[in-house]
Amino acid sequence: MKISFTTTLRCALCALIAVSAITVSQADETKKEKPVPPGILKKYDVNKDGILDETEKAAWEADKAKRRSSDEARRLGKFDANKDGKLDESELAAEKAAKKEAADKKKAEAEKKKADAAAAGAASE
Repeated sequence: MKISFTTTLRCALCALIAVSAITVSQADETKKEKPVPPGILKKYDVNKDGILDETEKAAWEADKAKRRSSDEARRLGKFDANKDGKLDESELAAEKAAKKEAADKKKAEAEKKKADAAAAGAASE
């Protein structure tokens, strides 16, 4: 029996798809969680076993949610001009402008510090 080129090609393609599916399936099974940053591990690993169990993770997640909530309250307190509990376009624009101003100020301070260091270095020569 003679097998045509297209039949051979189809069989090869099916085999390739099957191997790919198996490889992806195995990759999902061996996927590991991201490592916990050392500072987080030190703070939340109560039993000091080097990993966060479900209770420790829950404490970490609760603290993250609390920080997010307090950050949001701070943002609203600072930028929610009409006190409606949300930031509209103009309030978001004001927040963006404030962040840009702070970044520009920080950049200017860094440039001044660099210039002062260069001037001090030139004066000592």
